[in-house]
Amino acid sequence: MDIEYPHARRDPEPRILHGRTVHDPYRWLEDADSEETRAWSAAQRALCDRVLGALPGRDALRARITALMGAGTVSAPVWRGERRFLTRRRPDQERAVLLTVDGAGHERVLVDPLLLDPTGTTTLDAWQPDPEGRRLAYKTSRAGTEESSLHVLDVATGEPLEGPVPRVRHAAIAWLPGGCAYYYVRQLPAGSGPVSGAGPGRRVHLHRVGTDPDADDVLIFGEDLPDTYDYGLLVSQDGRWLSLGASEGTENRSDLWVGDLSAHGPEAPVFREVQAGVEADSGIYMWRDGRAYIFTDRDAPRSRLCVAPFCDLSYGAWRDLVPEDPEAVLTDFAILDGPALGRPVLLVCWTRHAANEVTVHDLETGDRTGTVPLPGVGSVGGLFERPEGGHEAWFSYTDSTTPGVILRYDARFGTTDTWAQAPGSVDVPPVKSSQVGYRSADGTTVHLRVVEPLHRSGPRPAILFGYGGFGAAMVPEYDPSVLAWVEAGGVYAVAGLRGGGEEGEEWHRAGMRQHKQRVFDDFHAAAQALIDGGWTTAARLGIHGGSNGGLLVGAALTQRPELYRAVVCEAPLLDMVRYERFGQGRLWAAEYGSADVPEEFGWLLGYSPYHHVREGTQYPAVLFTVSENDARVDPMHARKMCAALQRATSGAAPVVLRGESEVGHKGRSLSRVARLAADTLAFLARYTGLQLNPEHDPQYR
Repeated sequence: MDIEYPHARRDPEPRILHGRTVHDPYRWLEDADSEETRAWSAAQRALCDRVLGALPGRDALRARITALMGAGTVSAPVWRGERRFLTRRRPDQERAVLLTVDGAGHERVLVDPLLLDPTGTTTLDAWQPDPEGRRLAYKTSRAGTEESSLHVLDVATGEPLEGPVPRVRHAAIAWLPGGCAYYYVRQLPAGSGPVSGAGPGRRVHLHRVGTDPDADDVLIFGEDLPDTYDYGLLVSQDGRWLSLGASEGTENRSDLWVGDLSAHGPEAPVFREVQAGVEADSGIYMWRDGRAYIFTDRDAPRSRLCVAPFCDLSYGAWRDLVPEDPEAVLTDFAILDGPALGRPVLLVCWTRHAANEVTVHDLETGDRTGTVPLPGVGSVGGLFERPEGGHEAWFSYTDSTTPGVILRYDARFGTTDTWAQAPGSVDVPPVKSSQVGYRSADGTTVHLRVVEPLHRSGPRPAILFGYGGFGAAMVPEYDPSVLAWVEAGGVYAVAGLRGGGEEGEEWHRAGMRQHKQRVFDDFHAAAQALIDGGWTTAARLGIHGGSNGGLLVGAALTQRPELYRAVVCEAPLLDMVRYERFGQGRLWAAEYGSADVPEEFGWLLGYSPYHHVREGTQYPAVLFTVSENDARVDPMHARKMCAALQRATSGAAPVVLRGESEVGHKGRSLSRVARLAADTLAFLARYTGLQLNPEHDPQYR
């Protein structure tokens, strides 16, 4: 296809920042509302529609992905007495619904996003039942903005009790016993004078159901902290203690306080500082035995579980219950009643090289006594027990070929059974999944998960996916897009790059701030490992990443354009000199560094993809995908990078921008997910040589 790209005006005048020259010829594309940007964006949409519309097999891919999504989803139950709460999406539903089931097995839907908004653009962001299961607080937002509103309903009748309460984005909720009041986090109104001046600050309030949140809420905490602080809240089951954690932006640091509610009531907790000013992430869980269980990576980058008496929560009183494991990362725990006449048991979830396992321990000594049986090598989501006590724990399980199921562990017998299957039935294609290690540029071993056809012979078109940031671990999961790609004959690989959480906090820190180039080096080395291992060739290799992973593939295509044939760059960060000025970028300086600091500006400019586009370079085929309402990563990154690449590339491969309205960074409905996945896979197939429908593709090569 011959492509004539829409004209993009260039401003050749460079800027000087910290004494260095910075070229930014497409800064005008930052203004989404200008007539010039609107006209350019409309022309890009028309071009992208022509390119994607000519892709062979796109409709068949979409149908197959939709069919594989027909498994639906189900969540682990949250118990309140004999009543349980869970979410479920049946095969014919666009979005999951929140429902409750009583002790007699009677089921009722409490929140259905499509009933709230038939357009399908409203998302259920979070929910929390009160301790008795009589009232439910939930948050919704619309069109991807993530600007949540809070509602409360009566569980027995489904009748609304209050709401919407606005400005509760990221708000934690902690109910007091009785369901008449809760602590929550709310943003200040715009222009009300936040501490740091960077945006509307957040504060912890006590709210009584049915009262006016603007007039009657009681300010509990956060008045003197910067607006970038976020909070975690937990009230003990007996209602005596409020555990409060505060963290700034995305820093791996949480300050901790415990408030005593017994002295002056819930309106005036008496707080004790537990941890402050320490580079560590810690949280306190208050169990029925009156002790504090402290999950922490303080002096333990792979995390450990400590215990301490409530009378003394100083760091010196913390006793290791489950110490740090040098080869696995502790990620979750649950406490259960043990066998008859036995002591309570502790379940501990671990991540070992990007796969989960669960072990059983004695609660008093921490000694390991067994292992929770799992169906395979996969990922475990959450460990949920009954708050009032019990022998059972529920958790989700999935792997590359298993739609999410809910498993139940019974501590009396040491057995695991299936509590709930995915609600739909799908024909999962036979594939082979394996994990291999490879060496990065500095000799560090990185792990790569490869999903391939069962009887692959020779190199195949391949997709390499990565993220490498914010301590997020890329664990195995059921992904219809991956299965559709492999079923068509391709290879799909996921790299556990530094910057992620696959090997704990040291692994994360090894790929952040001044060390960010290591993440890109790990990714290049993963590509070479796929080539050297015979899975693919450079001419058949595509790469895909989103958000921080969009930054990853943006850096990859500018640093090693010859190594990749096709790129899908989704909701990306690409202008790292100005990222803090848009979306939620100001919260991410702890991860990347700040352009306001001369040394850190040097790190950012050193790899910022937008600033490393070079004229006359033969770049691979590139598809940028953005959402116009993305509240996290502004689409300006992709706009500017797209304009720069379209001008610079000397190759014939297309560079196009796919825009989507009425959706944000996440939270797409099922049909939108399928459309986006089909577009990206068909694009990657076309330019890596995966023959989806070659008889209808005269241009196939």
